[in-house]
Amino acid sequence: MNKFVFLLLIAVFSSPLVRALPSALPSGLDWQSNLSDPVFADPSAKPGGRYRTFVTTFPLTLRLVGPDSNGSFAGYMRANNLSLVGIHPNTLNPLPELATHWAFGDDGHSIYFRLDPDARWSDGKPVTADDYVFGLEFMRSKFILAPWYNNYFSEVITDLVKYDDHTIGIEGAVAKPQDEMLFEYSVSPVPKHFHTLDENWVRDYNWRVEPNTGPYIISEIRKGKYVEFSRKKDWWANDKRYFKHRYNPDHLRVKLIRDINIAYQYFRKGELDNFPLLMPRFWHKKAQGDIYEKGYVGKIKFYNDVPQPISGLFLNEDARPLDDINVRYGIAHALNVDKVINTVLHGDYERLQSAHEGYGDYTNTKIRAREFDLKKAGEYLDKAGWDTRNKNGIRVKDGQPLSIRITYYNSGHNDRLVILSQEALKAGIEFKLQLLDPSAAFKQIMENKHQAAWMGWSGGGLSPRYWEFYHSENAHISQTNNVTNTDNPLMDAKIMAYRKGTDKAERVKLAHELEQMIHDQGSFIPTFKVPYTREAYWRWLKLPPNHGTRTSDSLFDPLGGSGGLFWIDKQARRDILKAKGDGDSLPPEIIVDKTWGIAP
Repeated sequence: MNKFVFLLLIAVFSSPLVRALPSALPSGLDWQSNLSDPVFADPSAKPGGRYRTFVTTFPLTLRLVGPDSNGSFAGYMRANNLSLVGIHPNTLNPLPELATHWAFGDDGHSIYFRLDPDARWSDGKPVTADDYVFGLEFMRSKFILAPWYNNYFSEVITDLVKYDDHTIGIEGAVAKPQDEMLFEYSVSPVPKHFHTLDENWVRDYNWRVEPNTGPYIISEIRKGKYVEFSRKKDWWANDKRYFKHRYNPDHLRVKLIRDINIAYQYFRKGELDNFPLLMPRFWHKKAQGDIYEKGYVGKIKFYNDVPQPISGLFLNEDARPLDDINVRYGIAHALNVDKVINTVLHGDYERLQSAHEGYGDYTNTKIRAREFDLKKAGEYLDKAGWDTRNKNGIRVKDGQPLSIRITYYNSGHNDRLVILSQEALKAGIEFKLQLLDPSAAFKQIMENKHQAAWMGWSGGGLSPRYWEFYHSENAHISQTNNVTNTDNPLMDAKIMAYRKGTDKAERVKLAHELEQMIHDQGSFIPTFKVPYTREAYWRWLKLPPNHGTRTSDSLFDPLGGSGGLFWIDKQARRDILKAKGDGDSLPPEIIVDKTWGIAP
Protein backbone atom coordinates (compact mmCIF):
# COMPACT_ATOMS: atom_id res chain seq x y z
CA MET A 1 0.00 0.00 0.00
CA ASN A 2 1.81 2.14 -0.20
CA LYS A 3 2.81 3.21 -0.47
CA PHE A 4 4.18 6.30 2.14
CA VAL A 5 7.09 7.11 -0.46
CA PHE A 6 8.26 10.41 1.23
CA LEU A 7 11.89 11.35 1.61
CA LEU A 8 11.70 12.10 5.30
CA LEU A 9 15.16 12.73 6.81
CA ILE A 10 14.58 15.52 9.26
CA ALA A 11 16.97 17.96 10.89
CA VAL A 12 15.57 19.93 13.81
CA PHE A 13 18.34 22.09 15.10
CA SER A 14 18.51 25.19 12.96
CA SER A 15 16.07 28.06 13.07
CA PRO A 16 14.69 29.00 9.65
CA LEU A 17 15.47 32.61 10.52
CA VAL A 18 19.19 32.14 11.16
CA ARG A 19 20.22 32.54 7.54
CA ALA A 20 18.58 32.96 4.16
CA LEU A 21 19.33 32.33 0.52
CA PRO A 22 20.86 35.23 -1.42
CA SER A 23 18.34 37.61 -2.94
CA ALA A 24 20.12 37.37 -6.32
CA LEU A 25 20.90 34.09 -8.04
CA PRO A 26 24.57 33.24 -7.33
CA SER A 27 26.91 33.49 -10.29
CA GLY A 28 28.99 30.58 -11.49
CA LEU A 29 26.49 27.85 -10.63
CA ASP A 30 27.23 24.51 -12.30
CA TRP A 31 23.86 23.62 -13.81
CA GLN A 32 23.35 19.87 -14.25
CA SER A 33 20.76 17.70 -15.95
CA ASN A 34 20.49 14.13 -17.22
CA LEU A 35 19.24 13.28 -20.68
CA SER A 36 21.77 10.52 -21.31
CA ASP A 37 20.66 7.63 -19.12
CA PRO A 38 18.88 4.76 -20.91
CA VAL A 39 15.16 4.99 -21.46
CA PHE A 40 13.30 2.15 -19.77
CA ALA A 41 9.87 2.22 -21.44
CA ASP A 42 8.97 0.21 -24.55
CA PRO A 43 8.38 2.20 -27.77
CA SER A 44 5.95 -0.50 -28.89
CA ALA A 45 3.61 0.25 -25.97
CA LYS A 46 0.06 0.99 -27.11
CA PRO A 47 -2.16 3.65 -25.55
CA GLY A 48 -5.77 3.02 -24.61
CA GLY A 49 -8.05 0.81 -22.58
CA ARG A 50 -9.23 0.75 -18.98
CA TYR A 51 -6.96 -0.76 -16.34
CA ARG A 52 -8.90 -2.27 -13.43
CA THR A 53 -7.41 -2.76 -9.97
CA PHE A 54 -8.60 -2.63 -6.38
CA VAL A 55 -8.05 -1.35 -2.85
CA THR A 56 -9.37 -2.91 0.34
CA THR A 57 -10.40 0.37 1.95
CA PHE A 58 -12.04 3.42 0.45
CA PRO A 59 -10.26 6.76 0.98
CA LEU A 60 -11.54 8.96 3.77
CA THR A 61 -10.37 12.07 1.95
CA LEU A 62 -8.69 13.24 -1.25
CA ARG A 63 -6.45 15.60 0.68
CA LEU A 64 -2.76 14.67 0.77
CA VAL A 65 -2.14 16.30 4.15
CA GLY A 66 -4.15 16.66 7.31
CA PRO A 67 -6.41 14.20 9.13
CA ASP A 68 -7.01 10.77 7.51
CA SER A 69 -4.74 11.56 4.55
CA ASN A 70 -2.30 8.66 4.92
CA GLY A 71 -4.49 5.78 3.77
CA SER A 72 -3.40 3.36 1.06
CA PHE A 73 -5.27 5.21 -1.69
CA ALA A 74 -3.08 8.25 -1.07
CA GLY A 75 -0.31 6.30 -2.80
CA TYR A 76 -2.15 6.74 -6.12
CA MET A 77 -2.59 10.44 -5.49
CA ARG A 78 1.03 11.07 -4.55
CA ALA A 79 2.37 9.00 -7.44
CA ASN A 80 0.32 11.16 -9.81
CA ASN A 81 2.32 14.25 -8.85
CA LEU A 82 5.83 14.75 -10.19
CA SER A 83 8.82 15.88 -8.17
CA LEU A 84 11.40 18.47 -9.04
CA VAL A 85 13.84 15.64 -9.75
CA GLY A 86 13.19 11.91 -10.05
CA ILE A 87 15.42 8.85 -9.70
CA HIS A 88 16.26 6.65 -12.67
CA PRO A 89 14.85 3.25 -11.67
CA ASN A 90 17.89 1.34 -12.96
CA THR A 91 20.92 3.62 -12.63
CA LEU A 92 19.57 5.50 -9.58
CA ASN A 93 20.86 8.73 -11.11
CA PRO A 94 18.76 11.91 -10.86
CA LEU A 95 16.35 12.62 -13.70
CA PRO A 96 14.55 15.82 -14.70
CA GLU A 97 10.87 15.93 -13.82
CA LEU A 98 9.37 19.32 -12.97
CA ALA A 99 12.87 20.80 -13.05
CA THR A 100 15.06 20.59 -16.14
CA HIS A 101 18.31 21.53 -14.37
CA TRP A 102 19.73 21.75 -10.86
CA ALA A 103 22.81 23.25 -9.23
CA PHE A 104 24.35 23.14 -5.76
CA GLY A 105 25.36 26.11 -3.63
CA ASP A 106 28.86 26.41 -2.21
CA ASP A 107 27.53 26.18 1.36
CA GLY A 108 26.55 22.52 0.95
CA HIS A 109 22.96 23.00 2.07
CA SER A 110 21.38 25.04 -0.74
CA ILE A 111 20.20 23.85 -4.11
CA TYR A 112 18.81 25.66 -7.14
CA PHE A 113 16.34 24.49 -9.76
CA ARG A 114 15.33 25.62 -13.23
CA LEU A 115 11.68 24.71 -13.70
CA ASP A 116 10.39 23.22 -16.92
CA PRO A 117 8.42 26.00 -18.64
CA ASP A 118 6.24 23.32 -20.26
CA ALA A 119 4.93 22.06 -16.90
CA ARG A 120 1.19 22.49 -16.46
CA TRP A 121 -1.40 21.77 -13.82
CA SER A 122 -4.28 19.54 -14.88
CA ASP A 123 -6.48 22.63 -15.26
CA GLY A 124 -4.05 23.97 -17.86
CA LYS A 125 -2.44 26.67 -15.74
CA PRO A 126 1.38 26.82 -15.82
CA VAL A 127 3.47 25.56 -12.91
CA THR A 128 5.66 28.47 -11.82
CA ALA A 129 7.95 29.47 -9.00
CA ASP A 130 4.95 31.04 -7.25
CA ASP A 131 3.49 27.55 -6.74
CA TYR A 132 6.64 26.55 -4.86
CA VAL A 133 6.60 29.68 -2.73
CA PHE A 134 2.97 28.93 -1.89
CA GLY A 135 3.85 25.27 -1.35
CA LEU A 136 6.16 26.24 1.49
CA GLU A 137 3.55 28.58 2.97
CA PHE A 138 0.95 25.84 2.65
CA MET A 139 3.04 23.17 4.39
CA ARG A 140 3.84 25.56 7.24
CA SER A 141 0.21 26.59 7.74
CA LYS A 142 -1.59 25.66 10.94
CA PHE A 143 -4.80 25.34 8.91
CA ILE A 144 -3.74 22.04 7.28
CA LEU A 145 -3.63 20.30 10.71
CA ALA A 146 -0.46 18.43 9.81
CA PRO A 147 2.20 18.87 12.53
CA TRP A 148 4.77 16.70 10.79
CA TYR A 149 4.62 18.77 7.61
CA ASN A 150 4.66 21.99 9.64
CA ASN A 151 7.84 20.83 11.33
CA TYR A 152 9.59 19.47 8.25
CA PHE A 153 8.95 22.50 6.08
CA SER A 154 9.96 24.92 8.82
CA GLU A 155 13.02 23.32 10.35
CA VAL A 156 14.35 21.07 7.58
CA ILE A 157 13.43 23.21 4.58
CA THR A 158 14.49 26.54 6.03
CA ASP A 159 14.13 28.88 3.06
CA LEU A 160 12.80 29.05 -0.50
CA VAL A 161 13.40 31.94 -2.88
CA LYS A 162 11.87 32.78 -6.24
CA TYR A 163 14.43 34.28 -8.62
CA ASP A 164 12.14 34.42 -11.63
CA ASP A 165 9.07 32.56 -12.84
CA HIS A 166 11.09 29.42 -13.54
CA THR A 167 14.03 29.56 -11.14
CA ILE A 168 13.96 28.80 -7.41
CA GLY A 169 16.44 28.20 -4.63
CA ILE A 170 15.85 25.93 -1.65
CA GLU A 171 17.87 25.91 1.55
CA GLY A 172 18.07 22.99 3.94
CA ALA A 173 19.03 23.10 7.58
CA VAL A 174 22.43 21.45 7.20
CA ALA A 175 24.95 20.45 4.59
CA LYS A 176 24.48 16.98 3.13
CA PRO A 177 26.03 14.83 0.41
CA GLN A 178 24.76 16.16 -2.92
CA ASP A 179 23.00 12.96 -4.01
CA GLU A 180 20.98 12.92 -0.78
CA MET A 181 20.38 16.66 -0.64
CA LEU A 182 18.92 16.62 -4.15
CA PHE A 183 15.97 14.55 -2.96
CA GLU A 184 15.73 15.41 0.73
CA TYR A 185 15.72 19.18 0.23
CA SER A 186 12.84 19.24 -2.19
CA VAL A 187 9.50 21.03 -2.19
CA SER A 188 6.45 20.08 -4.21
CA PRO A 189 4.42 22.82 -5.85
CA VAL A 190 0.93 23.51 -4.53
CA PRO A 191 -1.55 25.29 -6.87
CA LYS A 192 -2.12 28.63 -5.20
CA HIS A 193 -5.04 29.41 -7.50
CA PHE A 194 -6.94 26.39 -6.14
CA HIS A 195 -6.58 26.74 -2.37
CA THR A 196 -8.00 29.09 0.21
CA LEU A 197 -6.08 28.60 3.44
CA ASP A 198 -8.30 29.25 6.43
CA GLU A 199 -9.78 27.45 9.42
CA ASN A 200 -12.24 25.61 7.13
CA TRP A 201 -9.59 24.21 4.78
CA VAL A 202 -9.63 20.61 6.06
CA ARG A 203 -13.41 20.34 5.75
CA ASP A 204 -13.79 22.32 2.54
CA TYR A 205 -11.12 20.38 0.63
CA ASN A 206 -11.93 16.89 1.88
CA TRP A 207 -13.33 15.74 -1.49
CA ARG A 208 -12.15 18.42 -3.88
CA VAL A 209 -9.95 17.15 -6.72
CA GLU A 210 -6.77 19.20 -6.59
CA PRO A 211 -5.00 20.02 -9.88
CA ASN A 212 -1.91 17.85 -10.30
CA THR A 213 1.17 17.59 -12.51
CA GLY A 214 1.02 13.88 -13.40
CA PRO A 215 -0.49 11.99 -16.35
CA TYR A 216 -3.98 11.36 -14.89
CA ILE A 217 -6.79 13.25 -13.23
CA ILE A 218 -9.63 11.87 -11.12
CA SER A 219 -12.66 11.87 -13.39
CA GLU A 220 -15.25 9.97 -11.35
CA ILE A 221 -15.84 9.09 -7.71
CA ARG A 222 -18.51 6.62 -6.60
CA LYS A 223 -18.11 6.69 -2.84
CA GLY A 224 -17.82 3.22 -1.39
CA LYS A 225 -17.47 1.72 -4.88
CA TYR A 226 -14.61 3.05 -7.00
CA VAL A 227 -12.46 5.97 -8.05
CA GLU A 228 -11.58 6.41 -11.71
CA PHE A 229 -8.65 8.32 -13.17
CA SER A 230 -8.55 9.44 -16.81
CA ARG A 231 -5.44 10.02 -18.89
CA LYS A 232 -4.71 13.60 -19.90
CA LYS A 233 -4.53 13.49 -23.69
CA ASP A 234 -2.48 16.67 -23.83
CA TRP A 235 -0.31 15.94 -20.79
CA TRP A 236 2.60 18.36 -20.88
CA ALA A 237 5.25 15.61 -20.34
CA ASN A 238 3.99 13.18 -22.99
CA ASP A 239 7.08 13.60 -25.17
CA LYS A 240 9.72 14.06 -22.48
CA ARG A 241 12.56 11.53 -22.70
CA TYR A 242 11.79 9.54 -19.56
CA PHE A 243 7.99 9.75 -19.85
CA LYS A 244 7.42 8.71 -23.47
CA HIS A 245 5.52 5.42 -23.94
CA ARG A 246 4.48 5.32 -20.28
CA TYR A 247 1.18 5.60 -18.40
CA ASN A 248 -0.61 4.02 -21.33
CA PRO A 249 -4.21 3.14 -20.28
CA ASP A 250 -6.83 5.79 -20.95
CA HIS A 251 -8.52 5.04 -17.65
CA LEU A 252 -7.55 3.61 -14.25
CA ARG A 253 -10.43 2.23 -12.21
CA VAL A 254 -9.61 1.58 -8.56
CA LYS A 255 -12.43 -0.53 -7.16
CA LEU A 256 -13.21 -1.07 -3.49
CA ILE A 257 -13.10 -4.77 -2.59
CA ARG A 258 -12.69 -5.12 1.15
CA ASP A 259 -11.66 -8.79 1.21
CA ILE A 260 -8.59 -9.88 -0.73
CA ASN A 261 -10.04 -13.36 -1.28
CA ILE A 262 -13.12 -11.86 -2.91
CA ALA A 263 -10.82 -9.64 -4.97
CA TYR A 264 -9.11 -12.76 -6.28
CA GLN A 265 -12.46 -14.12 -7.42
CA TYR A 266 -13.04 -10.89 -9.34
CA PHE A 267 -9.65 -11.43 -10.96
CA ARG A 268 -10.40 -15.03 -11.92
CA LYS A 269 -13.56 -13.84 -13.65
CA GLY A 270 -11.57 -11.29 -15.64
CA GLU A 271 -13.04 -8.30 -13.81
CA LEU A 272 -9.61 -7.22 -12.55
CA ASP A 273 -6.62 -7.16 -14.87
CA ASN A 274 -3.92 -8.38 -12.51
CA PHE A 275 -3.50 -9.65 -8.98
CA PRO A 276 -0.54 -9.66 -6.53
CA LEU A 277 0.69 -13.16 -5.69
CA LEU A 278 3.30 -12.24 -3.13
CA MET A 279 1.48 -14.17 -0.44
CA PRO A 280 2.54 -17.82 -0.77
CA ARG A 281 -0.95 -19.24 -0.40
CA PHE A 282 -1.96 -17.36 -3.54
CA TRP A 283 1.18 -18.24 -5.52
CA HIS A 284 1.26 -21.92 -4.53
CA LYS A 285 -2.41 -22.79 -4.04
CA LYS A 286 -4.89 -20.34 -5.49
CA ALA A 287 -3.08 -19.43 -8.70
CA GLN A 288 -3.98 -22.75 -10.33
CA GLY A 289 -6.63 -24.03 -12.70
CA ASP A 290 -7.84 -23.58 -16.26
CA ILE A 291 -7.12 -19.88 -16.66
CA TYR A 292 -3.43 -20.63 -16.06
CA GLU A 293 -3.21 -24.04 -17.71
CA LYS A 294 -4.96 -22.81 -20.84
CA GLY A 295 -2.74 -19.75 -21.04
CA TYR A 296 -5.30 -16.99 -20.54
CA VAL A 297 -3.49 -15.77 -17.43
CA GLY A 298 0.26 -15.57 -16.90
CA LYS A 299 2.40 -15.55 -13.76
CA ILE A 300 5.66 -13.73 -13.22
CA LYS A 301 8.25 -13.72 -10.43
CA PHE A 302 10.51 -10.68 -10.80
CA TYR A 303 13.50 -10.11 -8.54
CA ASN A 304 14.14 -6.46 -7.65
CA ASP A 305 16.65 -4.43 -5.67
CA VAL A 306 14.80 -2.07 -3.37
CA PRO A 307 14.90 -0.99 0.28
CA GLN A 308 12.87 -3.45 2.29
CA PRO A 309 9.68 -2.33 4.05
CA ILE A 310 9.95 -2.02 7.82
CA SER A 311 7.70 -5.02 8.49
CA GLY A 312 6.96 -6.66 11.79
CA LEU A 313 5.39 -6.26 15.20
CA PHE A 314 5.44 -2.74 16.65
CA LEU A 315 5.06 -2.68 20.44
CA ASN A 316 3.56 0.45 21.97
CA GLU A 317 5.74 1.35 24.95
CA ASP A 318 2.95 3.55 26.32
CA ALA A 319 0.70 0.50 26.70
CA ARG A 320 1.40 -1.72 29.70
CA PRO A 321 3.07 -4.16 30.08
CA LEU A 322 5.05 -3.18 26.98
CA ASP A 323 6.69 -0.35 28.89
CA ASP A 324 8.94 -3.07 30.40
CA ILE A 325 11.91 -3.86 28.15
CA ASN A 326 12.08 -7.39 29.57
CA VAL A 327 8.53 -8.05 28.41
CA ARG A 328 9.43 -6.74 24.95
CA TYR A 329 12.49 -9.01 24.79
CA GLY A 330 10.40 -11.92 26.04
CA ILE A 331 7.84 -11.40 23.29
CA ALA A 332 10.60 -11.22 20.67
CA HIS A 333 12.02 -14.56 21.77
CA ALA A 334 8.49 -16.04 21.83
CA LEU A 335 7.84 -15.22 18.15
CA ASN A 336 8.55 -18.28 16.04
CA VAL A 337 9.03 -16.37 12.80
CA ASP A 338 11.04 -19.17 11.20
CA LYS A 339 8.16 -21.62 11.66
CA VAL A 340 5.84 -19.22 9.85
CA ILE A 341 8.36 -18.88 7.00
CA ASN A 342 8.83 -22.63 6.68
CA THR A 343 5.15 -23.58 6.88
CA VAL A 344 2.48 -21.19 5.65
CA LEU A 345 5.01 -19.11 3.71
CA HIS A 346 6.46 -22.19 1.97
CA GLY A 347 10.00 -20.98 2.62
CA ASP A 348 9.43 -18.14 0.14
CA TYR A 349 10.20 -15.26 2.48
CA GLU A 350 13.38 -14.46 4.39
CA ARG A 351 13.84 -13.19 7.93
CA LEU A 352 14.17 -9.45 8.20
CA GLN A 353 17.05 -8.88 10.59
CA SER A 354 16.79 -5.15 11.30
CA ALA A 355 14.59 -2.15 10.65
CA HIS A 356 16.47 -0.85 7.61
CA GLU A 357 17.74 -3.34 5.05
CA GLY A 358 18.50 -2.68 1.40
CA TYR A 359 20.20 0.70 1.93
CA GLY A 360 23.70 -0.34 0.90
CA ASP A 361 26.39 0.95 3.24
CA TYR A 362 23.79 2.32 5.64
CA THR A 363 22.50 -1.19 6.47
CA ASN A 364 24.02 -2.67 9.64
CA THR A 365 24.49 -6.27 8.56
CA LYS A 366 25.86 -7.32 11.98
CA ILE A 367 22.46 -7.10 13.65
CA ARG A 368 20.49 -10.32 13.91
CA ALA A 369 16.86 -10.45 14.94
CA ARG A 370 16.14 -12.21 18.25
CA GLU A 371 15.49 -15.87 17.56
CA PHE A 372 12.67 -18.03 18.87
CA ASP A 373 13.97 -19.32 22.19
CA LEU A 374 11.51 -20.33 24.90
CA LYS A 375 14.22 -20.48 27.54
CA LYS A 376 15.32 -16.89 26.91
CA ALA A 377 11.71 -15.76 26.67
CA GLY A 378 11.03 -17.31 30.06
CA GLU A 379 14.09 -15.72 31.65
CA TYR A 380 13.10 -12.24 30.51
CA LEU A 381 9.46 -12.66 31.54
CA ASP A 382 10.47 -14.04 34.94
CA LYS A 383 12.73 -11.02 35.37
CA ALA A 384 9.77 -8.76 34.62
CA GLY A 385 7.75 -10.44 37.37
CA TRP A 386 5.54 -12.58 35.12
CA ASP A 387 6.78 -15.72 36.82
CA THR A 388 3.59 -17.66 37.53
CA ARG A 389 0.96 -19.17 35.26
CA ASN A 390 -2.78 -19.63 35.50
CA LYS A 391 -4.63 -22.86 34.76
CA ASN A 392 -4.52 -22.06 31.03
CA GLY A 393 -0.75 -21.71 31.06
CA ILE A 394 -0.84 -17.92 30.66
CA ARG A 395 1.63 -15.97 32.77
CA VAL A 396 0.07 -13.70 35.38
CA LYS A 397 1.23 -10.76 37.48
CA ASP A 398 -0.82 -8.99 40.12
CA GLY A 399 -3.75 -11.14 39.09
CA GLN A 400 -3.62 -10.00 35.44
CA PRO A 401 -2.82 -12.35 32.52
CA LEU A 402 0.00 -11.54 30.12
CA SER A 403 -2.31 -10.78 27.21
CA ILE A 404 -1.24 -8.67 24.24
CA ARG A 405 -3.73 -7.31 21.70
CA ILE A 406 -2.30 -7.35 18.17
CA THR A 407 -4.05 -5.01 15.74
CA TYR A 408 -3.78 -5.89 12.05
CA TYR A 409 -5.67 -5.17 8.83
CA ASN A 410 -4.96 -7.94 6.32
CA SER A 411 -7.00 -11.13 6.61
CA GLY A 412 -4.38 -12.82 4.45
CA HIS A 413 -2.09 -12.74 7.49
CA ASN A 414 -4.48 -14.74 9.67
CA ASP A 415 -2.56 -18.00 9.32
CA ARG A 416 0.76 -16.31 10.14
CA LEU A 417 -0.58 -14.75 13.31
CA VAL A 418 -2.35 -17.93 14.40
CA ILE A 419 0.95 -19.82 14.29
CA LEU A 420 2.75 -17.06 16.17
CA SER A 421 -0.04 -17.07 18.77
CA GLN A 422 0.13 -20.82 19.23
CA GLU A 423 3.91 -20.74 19.65
CA ALA A 424 3.79 -17.75 22.03
CA LEU A 425 1.42 -19.69 24.28
CA LYS A 426 4.33 -22.04 25.01
CA ALA A 427 6.07 -19.07 26.61
CA GLY A 428 2.92 -18.17 28.54
CA ILE A 429 1.93 -15.19 26.36
CA GLU A 430 -1.61 -14.79 25.05
CA PHE A 431 -2.04 -12.90 21.78
CA LYS A 432 -5.50 -11.49 21.15
CA LEU A 433 -5.77 -10.96 17.41
CA GLN A 434 -7.78 -7.91 16.36
CA LEU A 435 -8.50 -7.82 12.63
CA LEU A 436 -9.85 -4.43 11.57
CA ASP A 437 -10.70 -2.68 8.33
CA PRO A 438 -7.48 -0.98 7.16
CA SER A 439 -8.87 2.51 7.76
CA ALA A 440 -10.02 1.60 11.26
CA ALA A 441 -6.74 -0.12 12.07
CA PHE A 442 -4.66 2.76 10.83
CA LYS A 443 -6.81 5.25 12.71
CA GLN A 444 -6.42 3.26 15.94
CA ILE A 445 -2.65 3.08 15.51
CA MET A 446 -2.27 6.75 14.58
CA GLU A 447 -4.30 7.73 17.64
CA ASN A 448 -2.06 5.62 19.92
CA LYS A 449 -4.93 3.37 20.97
CA HIS A 450 -3.15 0.17 19.98
CA GLN A 451 -1.14 -2.18 22.13
CA ALA A 452 0.82 -3.96 19.38
CA ALA A 453 0.54 -3.34 15.65
CA TRP A 454 1.27 -5.93 12.95
CA MET A 455 2.14 -3.75 9.98
CA GLY A 456 4.79 -2.40 7.68
CA TRP A 457 6.12 0.93 6.45
CA SER A 458 7.26 1.17 2.85
CA GLY A 459 10.98 1.56 2.29
CA GLY A 460 12.43 4.19 0.00
CA GLY A 461 14.92 6.98 -0.36
CA LEU A 462 18.69 6.79 -0.47
CA SER A 463 19.27 6.40 3.26
CA PRO A 464 17.26 5.32 6.32
CA ARG A 465 15.04 7.74 8.17
CA TYR A 466 14.86 7.77 11.94
CA TRP A 467 13.44 11.01 13.28
CA GLU A 468 9.78 10.42 12.54
CA PHE A 469 9.87 6.80 13.74
CA TYR A 470 12.04 7.03 16.87
CA HIS A 471 12.60 10.60 18.09
CA SER A 472 10.89 11.47 21.38
CA GLU A 473 9.45 14.62 19.82
CA ASN A 474 7.03 12.28 18.01
CA ALA A 475 6.29 10.10 21.05
CA HIS A 476 3.16 10.17 23.22
CA ILE A 477 1.13 12.16 20.67
CA SER A 478 -1.24 11.10 17.92
CA GLN A 479 -0.77 11.29 14.15
CA THR A 480 2.96 10.55 14.05
CA ASN A 481 4.94 7.58 12.76
CA ASN A 482 6.47 6.87 16.16
CA VAL A 483 3.87 4.18 16.78
CA THR A 484 6.11 2.46 19.34
CA ASN A 485 6.30 5.71 21.35
CA THR A 486 10.05 5.28 21.64
CA ASP A 487 11.38 7.97 23.98
CA ASN A 488 15.10 7.48 24.46
CA PRO A 489 17.31 10.55 25.05
CA LEU A 490 20.44 8.69 23.94
CA MET A 491 18.74 7.73 20.69
CA ASP A 492 17.51 11.30 20.26
CA ALA A 493 21.10 12.53 20.43
CA LYS A 494 22.23 10.02 17.81
CA ILE A 495 19.32 10.93 15.54
CA MET A 496 20.21 14.60 15.76
CA ALA A 497 23.87 13.86 15.05
CA TYR A 498 22.86 11.71 12.08
CA ARG A 499 20.73 14.51 10.73
CA LYS A 500 23.45 17.08 11.21
CA GLY A 501 26.06 14.89 9.54
CA THR A 502 27.50 16.13 6.25
CA ASP A 503 30.05 13.38 5.70
CA LYS A 504 28.61 10.12 4.36
CA ALA A 505 31.06 7.92 6.26
CA GLU A 506 30.04 9.58 9.52
CA ARG A 507 26.36 9.25 8.67
CA VAL A 508 26.82 5.56 7.87
CA LYS A 509 28.55 5.07 11.24
CA LEU A 510 25.71 6.82 13.03
CA ALA A 511 23.10 4.81 11.11
CA HIS A 512 24.76 1.59 12.25
CA GLU A 513 24.73 2.82 15.84
CA LEU A 514 21.08 3.82 15.56
CA GLU A 515 20.13 0.42 14.15
CA GLN A 516 21.80 -1.18 17.15
CA MET A 517 19.89 1.11 19.49
CA ILE A 518 16.60 0.25 17.77
CA HIS A 519 17.45 -3.41 18.21
CA ASP A 520 18.33 -2.83 21.88
CA GLN A 521 15.11 -0.86 22.47
CA GLY A 522 13.15 -3.97 21.51
CA SER A 523 9.93 -2.20 20.57
CA PHE A 524 10.15 -3.22 16.92
CA ILE A 525 10.37 -6.93 16.14
CA PRO A 526 11.35 -7.51 12.48
CA THR A 527 9.68 -10.37 10.66
CA PHE A 528 9.84 -10.89 6.88
CA LYS A 529 11.51 -9.56 3.77
CA VAL A 530 10.85 -10.46 0.15
CA PRO A 531 13.42 -9.70 -2.59
CA TYR A 532 10.94 -9.93 -5.46
CA THR A 533 7.43 -9.25 -6.67
CA ARG A 534 5.06 -11.98 -7.91
CA GLU A 535 1.97 -11.25 -9.94
CA ALA A 536 -0.74 -12.85 -12.04
CA TYR A 537 -2.11 -11.03 -15.06
CA TRP A 538 -4.55 -11.53 -17.86
CA ARG A 539 -2.34 -11.73 -20.89
CA TRP A 540 -3.82 -8.72 -22.62
CA LEU A 541 -1.58 -6.79 -20.22
CA LYS A 542 1.81 -6.45 -21.91
CA LEU A 543 5.21 -5.67 -20.40
CA PRO A 544 8.47 -4.42 -21.94
CA PRO A 545 11.05 -7.11 -22.85
CA ASN A 546 12.89 -6.41 -19.58
CA HIS A 547 9.55 -6.79 -17.70
CA GLY A 548 10.43 -4.12 -15.13
CA THR A 549 13.22 -2.12 -13.56
CA ARG A 550 15.66 -2.54 -10.73
CA THR A 551 13.30 -0.71 -8.38
CA SER A 552 9.97 -2.13 -9.59
CA ASP A 553 8.10 -3.36 -6.56
CA SER A 554 5.05 -3.93 -8.77
CA LEU A 555 5.22 -4.60 -12.50
CA PHE A 556 1.69 -3.36 -13.04
CA ASP A 557 1.95 -0.17 -11.03
CA PRO A 558 0.13 2.36 -13.24
CA LEU A 559 1.91 5.39 -11.73
CA GLY A 560 5.11 6.49 -10.07
CA GLY A 561 8.78 6.79 -10.90
CA SER A 562 9.25 3.19 -12.01
CA GLY A 563 5.62 2.53 -12.91
CA GLY A 564 3.45 3.01 -15.97
CA LEU A 565 5.43 0.60 -18.17
CA PHE A 566 2.67 -1.88 -19.08
CA TRP A 567 -0.08 -1.45 -21.64
CA ILE A 568 -3.37 -3.06 -22.68
CA ASP A 569 -3.42 -4.91 -26.00
CA LYS A 570 -7.03 -4.62 -27.14
CA GLN A 571 -6.70 -7.23 -29.88
CA ALA A 572 -5.09 -9.68 -27.46
CA ARG A 573 -8.01 -9.10 -25.12
CA ARG A 574 -10.50 -9.96 -27.81
CA ASP A 575 -8.51 -13.05 -28.79
CA ILE A 576 -8.15 -14.29 -25.21
CA LEU A 577 -11.82 -13.80 -24.39
CA LYS A 578 -12.78 -15.61 -27.59
CA ALA A 579 -10.41 -18.50 -26.83
CA LYS A 580 -11.81 -18.70 -23.31
CA GLY A 581 -15.38 -18.70 -24.60
CA ASP A 582 -14.55 -21.42 -27.15
CA GLY A 583 -12.54 -23.48 -24.66
CA ASP A 584 -9.38 -23.19 -26.77
CA SER A 585 -5.92 -23.21 -25.18
CA LEU A 586 -2.90 -20.95 -25.50
CA PRO A 587 0.68 -21.79 -24.44
CA PRO A 588 0.98 -21.29 -20.65
CA GLU A 589 3.17 -18.40 -19.49
CA ILE A 590 5.22 -18.52 -16.29
CA ILE A 591 8.17 -16.11 -16.14
CA VAL A 592 11.01 -15.93 -13.61
CA ASP A 593 13.25 -12.89 -14.15
CA LYS A 594 16.44 -12.75 -12.04
CA THR A 595 18.04 -9.79 -13.81
CA TRP A 596 18.16 -7.64 -10.70
CA GLY A 597 18.57 -10.29 -8.05
CA ILE A 598 19.68 -13.80 -7.25
CA ALA A 599 17.15 -16.39 -6.18
CA PRO A 600 17.79 -17.71 -2.69
